[in-house]
Amino acid sequence: MSFSLTNKRKIFNDPVYGFISISNELIFDIIEHPYFQRLRRIKQLGLTHLVYPGALHTRFHHSLGAMYLMQRAIAELRSKGHEITPDEALGAEMAILLHDIGHGPYSHALEHAIVDGVSHEELSRIYIRRFNTIFDGALSTALEIFEKKYLKQFLGKMVSSQLDVDRLDYLKRDSFFTGVAEGVINFERLLNMLNVLGDELVVEAKGIYSVEKFITARRLMYWQVYLHKTVLAAEYMMMRLLKRAKYLSLNGEKLFASPALSFFLTKKVTLEDFQEDEVINIFSELDDYDVFGAMKVWKTHPDKVLSFLSKGLVDRRLFRIELQNDPFGDEYVQEIRKKVISRYGLSEEEADYFIINDRTSNYAYQPNTDQIEILFKDGSVKNIGEATEDLNISLLSKPVTKHFLCYPKEIH
Repeated sequence: MSFSLTNKRKIFNDPVYGFISISNELIFDIIEHPYFQRLRRIKQLGLTHLVYPGALHTRFHHSLGAMYLMQRAIAELRSKGHEITPDEALGAEMAILLHDIGHGPYSHALEHAIVDGVSHEELSRIYIRRFNTIFDGALSTALEIFEKKYLKQFLGKMVSSQLDVDRLDYLKRDSFFTGVAEGVINFERLLNMLNVLGDELVVEAKGIYSVEKFITARRLMYWQVYLHKTVLAAEYMMMRLLKRAKYLSLNGEKLFASPALSFFLTKKVTLEDFQEDEVINIFSELDDYDVFGAMKVWKTHPDKVLSFLSKGLVDRRLFRIELQNDPFGDEYVQEIRKKVISRYGLSEEEADYFIINDRTSNYAYQPNTDQIEILFKDGSVKNIGEATEDLNISLLSKPVTKHFLCYPKEIH
């Protein structure tokens, strides 16, 4: 194998869990690789720090934290007599360590603006395959677990499901760094109550209230943090900004940008293109700093749209946002549109960047994808919706949809 065999045991001091040990040399070599180190330069919560100033933690933090929780979960299941081989444990740890490696700068803004509908999950799969090649097939089990193709399905469920270590970490970590106490969950209790029945990941009945708190906390974190209206305004401004930068670049305008950012602005890149070494290597050079550095220069660009949106994001002059349960009336939207065109001297096409009329949904729990199963002392299993008396799962399972309208604050 091409990875180092001389690494000593390493320890990371994590502000959420304390010391995280990296005792496996292959995992340490993956963490040390430039592909993974890039995650240090991508904030976990994108533009959320514009609302919660402490939300400056990175994808790197989250990936290590999720791996730590996977280690804890595996130790718990082994203590209850379930066989998880060293290769399986290593595979599960690597799968969760790399589950977010495909994220680009400002995450979902990039997915919707400068690459053509390529999700971070698809890119993470490509990265795991590349690491598997780099390390002579040592990530084959990790790849099967990540793709939920491994024989022991419960290992894949711990990576991605309604109750996985990914969600446990980001709720705990994001509530810690934002200071939003409603997101605090009892991850210790949830991990201690994990079990396996057949090939299903289950939670022992003693942990049912912790599961209820987990689902409720997730719902509250979505409205207070992830879909906070000011965060929404900032993220959609970023999407429009990158969309405008790409439009100008594809039409011959030479914009200031790092080589990596320039590559994606001047080309229509699809998922198929990421199979090429050149494209994935250039993407691996792209992070938050590329975009923010470009925005600082674009503030003075002669294009009205590019400069206005750049100033707004760099100097935190964010759009006003109105939120409501029903769609906005066409007459009201047109009235705002006329005022925007008149105030800023825009064309109809340019005005599309200044007025954002969209909607967002919050799924606290999605039983149609998979269920959180509760194991009772008599050996029976019920999904959380049937097992709980206090939590209205049917209500939480329905998406709460809000319609929103964004436009410059100068418009009244």
